[in-house]
Amino acid sequence: MTGLSRKVPSHADAVPTNDPMSDSTAPQRITTRTLQRMARDGQRISMLTAYDYPTAQVLDESGIDVLLVGDSLAMVVQGHETTLPVTMDQMIYHAEMVGRAARRAMVVVDLPFPEGQLSIENSLQCGARVLKETECHAVKLEGGAEQSERIGALVTAGIPVMAHVGLRPQNVLVDGGYRVQKDTDRLVKDALAAESAGAFCVLIECVSREIGKAITDAVSVPTIGIGAGPDTNGQVLVTNDLIGLTSGYLPKFVRQMADVRGTIRKAVTDYRDAIDDGSFPGKKETF
Repeated sequence: MTGLSRKVPSHADAVPTNDPMSDSTAPQRITTRTLQRMARDGQRISMLTAYDYPTAQVLDESGIDVLLVGDSLAMVVQGHETTLPVTMDQMIYHAEMVGRAARRAMVVVDLPFPEGQLSIENSLQCGARVLKETECHAVKLEGGAEQSERIGALVTAGIPVMAHVGLRPQNVLVDGGYRVQKDTDRLVKDALAAESAGAFCVLIECVSREIGKAITDAVSVPTIGIGAGPDTNGQVLVTNDLIGLTSGYLPKFVRQMADVRGTIRKAVTDYRDAIDDGSFPGKKETF
């Protein structure tokens, strides 16, 4: 995958925004076909998590291709130790905000535990809620070969599916922790099964570069890596990790681009000090 570039996609496969008053200069929506064409043309795909309106708006305005309303919100927003506690109702609540903010980016919503593990009918109902109750465009489902029937049912029902192979955070208790996945044959089979079932994209988490490349070479749909090396068609990170809002441990695959936590702490400290010394509110802030 060497030589991949980062270019603004052409809009041959995009669709108009939802704004009925938008003109021809309005941004065009990224779709499943857009992502497939980008991968085919060697264009990098960018993806970040979003859980609220202002963050999604900034990411969308910055040209991020895909926004993920991830069940990671259980950890980075709600303060849980795993992704397991977040509910479907909570996912819908956050997805509705993100979907309303995004004008160009495709928005994908995680099916949280156990909505992707119970009956296929249950998963269909949850996927339908995402499309009907939010302005989002697809769901993400953890699992590969064992989820192929579920993926097929969702796609047949008109619900686009991004598959998720490799490390599966919803499986953390079975796996005994978050571990790099090393079974190349199984992971490639998982990705191929997901593609065959109709998944438009495969997210690959926490594998070696060699496995990330092997999966990308094996499938014809786009691949998005998180800790899967540079040879996938795109990359995703948790936004809170990227901007330095997360406290404590950061995975090896994260590159922290800013120190937002430090910036907020300084601003709040300065505000507190200004109240303490009587300089706020001053003449400029007083009617």
